[in-house]
Amino acid sequence: MFIGFGYDRHPLIEGRRLILAGVEIASPVGSLGHSDGDVLSHAIIDALLGAVGLGDIGTWFPETEEYRGAISLELLKKTMGMIEERGFKVINVDSTVVLSGVKMSAYRDRILENLKSVLKTPHVNVKFKSGNTLGFEGEGRGISAYAVCLLEEKECTKST
Repeated sequence: MFIGFGYDRHPLIEGRRLILAGVEIASPVGSLGHSDGDVLSHAIIDALLGAVGLGDIGTWFPETEEYRGAISLELLKKTMGMIEERGFKVINVDSTVVLSGVKMSAYRDRILENLKSVLKTPHVNVKFKSGNTLGFEGEGRGISAYAVCLLEEKECTKST
């Protein structure tokens, strides 16, 4: 069993979409990022990569023209491919999104549906916190996400 932890944060600005796990959230501000700014997908990517010792999101998806405006849920799918190629499967993922001023609970089911499909496990949880007026999330200037995952190494079929 292997544990991974991921974290991401972005400033919020007008004129950008707010995306979480591929779901567009109705909001007057969106996440500023090189890609679509999906902090939830980014945090989960970092957790998965960390669990198997593959660095971080910037190692595999750098801020180059190739990834400008990238759909982060697609990057999560690519990350899952890398994890599976190395003989791992996801047992569970638990995550928290911190954001003030936007009600998120109405989007939970769609977010979970996307994540469960990509991560290939029914054991996915997403929590939403307001920041309680503290920090740049609580002040409505930014958004952050935390994720932890548990991976299992599939049984090796090769003889040693």
